[in-house]
Amino acid sequence: MSTAVKNKAIKGGEFLIKETEAKDVFIPEEFTEEQRMIMQTCQEFLDQEIYSRLDEIDSMKHPELMPSLMDKAGELGLLGTSVPERFGGFGMNFNTSMLIAEVLGAGHSFAVAMSAHTGIGTLPILYYGNDDQKANYLPKLATGEWKAAYCLTEPDSGSDANAAKTKAELTEDGKHYLINGQKMWITNGGFADVYIVFARIEEDKYLTAFIVEKEFGGITMNEEEHKMGIKGSSTRQIFFNDCKVPVENMLSDRQNGFKIAVNILNIGRIKLGVAAIGASKAIIRKATNYAIERKQFGKSIANYGAIKHKLGENAAHIYASEAAHYRAGQNIDDAYDALVADGMEPAQARLKSLEQFAIECAILKVHGSETLDFVVDEGVQIYGGMGYSADAPMDRAYRDARINRIFEGTNEINRMLVLDMMLKRALKGELDLMGPAQAVAKELMAVPDFGASEDDRLFAAEKKVLANLKKAGLMIAGAAVQKFMQNLDDEQEVLMHLADVLIQVYVAESALLRTEKLIDIRGQQACERQVDLTMTYLHTAVEQVQSAGKQAIYAFADGDELRMMLLGLKRFTKIEPYNLKESRRRIADAMIEKNDYIY
Repeated sequence: MSTAVKNKAIKGGEFLIKETEAKDVFIPEEFTEEQRMIMQTCQEFLDQEIYSRLDEIDSMKHPELMPSLMDKAGELGLLGTSVPERFGGFGMNFNTSMLIAEVLGAGHSFAVAMSAHTGIGTLPILYYGNDDQKANYLPKLATGEWKAAYCLTEPDSGSDANAAKTKAELTEDGKHYLINGQKMWITNGGFADVYIVFARIEEDKYLTAFIVEKEFGGITMNEEEHKMGIKGSSTRQIFFNDCKVPVENMLSDRQNGFKIAVNILNIGRIKLGVAAIGASKAIIRKATNYAIERKQFGKSIANYGAIKHKLGENAAHIYASEAAHYRAGQNIDDAYDALVADGMEPAQARLKSLEQFAIECAILKVHGSETLDFVVDEGVQIYGGMGYSADAPMDRAYRDARINRIFEGTNEINRMLVLDMMLKRALKGELDLMGPAQAVAKELMAVPDFGASEDDRLFAAEKKVLANLKKAGLMIAGAAVQKFMQNLDDEQEVLMHLADVLIQVYVAESALLRTEKLIDIRGQQACERQVDLTMTYLHTAVEQVQSAGKQAIYAFADGDELRMMLLGLKRFTKIEPYNLKESRRRIADAMIEKNDYIY
């Protein structure tokens, strides 16, 4: 009971206005032996079934290959991790499903097919289906007997999902809906047995969702799309021509489709982010191995500072992003447990817990996907000329990574969502942003405290840096709201710069909390490299906040206000010097010694 009460106090977005204690976060090092066994099962599946077939998968010469691989994943139980046991799944908690998504995220096109099936294909039925729908579809989806796809995007409806033109018309006998329309970029479209389809009934304001079986008829599709990357992922345009869907296959209530789409995308965002971290780990392992083996000027290139810089910086980004993902994942699990303890139905509790941390989901989608892009770009560079060869692994990794900044809402949309959700919660009184923002404004007018801190806590100086970064975000956000009021939505550049401040704050704090808790468990001497990782990333975060903060301030302030805010930004982005060259070298040397990503 006490745990539930404590967890109720944790709200999405509160990281900006409250200090989190290390003891209250989950860190990846705390995964149980059972969870690590699941992780090993996923890795063995990739090693045995996927990596030797990457060229064959990408060729699309054998359309039955991807479904057969998903069948094998289903036999191992990997398709039913989130599905309750009574429907043929394992009913695992959210962070365990995140762990599976991370490991399989290194599976290139297979990872995309798997994610679409287990996420946006299955979860709408799990969370919004009635008892009959769940009993009919979930057992088949959990085992892989049926494959799923999600049909939302249309030629004129991408980020503005509710602009979809697909229509659903009730038949005269009232027993069926006839669905007519076109969907595009449908992952798993070529082999799916069941589709989650969004359509508009009459002139409804919002879309309605339907569960559509391929066998209903009236479904045709174009040839497979030719894509930059993830070439082995089935991606089709799908046409519905008087597709006859029984009325009982309406998912949830009429006009609830847009809400379903938004909430399912929250799940997809954080899962995509953690999958990108799994891919990042696979890439840095390959880059480390290649750096050790590649000889130039008489020695391994892993011995050169320029290469160590890349490996160390990449590792710091991965470490910090991983910390943030599982911190948020546990928050979601804790919120779920508290809601269930209070009597809420489990499916509803899961949706509410995810909705509560939608801000963090958007943050992590952006950070995870951009970490992967950063890591794979440096991976190509470490490989040098071989990095540009289609016969080396970086070619596929580079092309496959790029889609992640577009999937599940573009990173631009997600950046704007971060601020939009923050401000809406503030207006509703769910988050007290204005009080802290006003306090920061008063602090700017006061004489700075130059006295030495007497705080002897671990990372006391670094926590002060983080507290000041939060003040920078509050200062800029408060001034922007006052300046633009209800027109702030039109200032997309300002919103995106502000989002970058919040993203860096959340991720840097997560890295610090992870290391602090790890030191408490293992002792400081055993965590020296984790301290290096944290400090390296914290300095990166400070630089990012300085840059994004200036861009935001320049966009709307002038005169005395401009000068005052720039002085405030300078005050709030101070950090003591740290030898980052040596820090990165130590991080890299430890990986080079083990020929592995060891963090």
